[in-house]
Amino acid sequence: MQSNSNKNPLNGITLQRILEILIEFYGFDTLGELIKIKCFTDNPSIKSSLTFLRKTDWARKKVEELYVRTLPKLNK
Repeated sequence: MQSNSNKNPLNGITLQRILEILIEFYGFDTLGELIKIKCFTDNPSIKSSLTFLRKTDWARKKVEELYVRTLPKLNK
């Protein structure tokens, strides 16, 4: 029997890895259009984005939701 945590695509992946995958797939420009937060549009970097996302729950949730929606595209 599988537990629910095995079905959760966020289980076992760090915020940094999620961000790296999204940046590799979309780039900061498109990411900034999809999720309108300053850390993706004004002088973006992984470090500044991680700092902001770790402090801001609503923004982190948007990034995690985009990652989950993007997963099927990554597996093609």
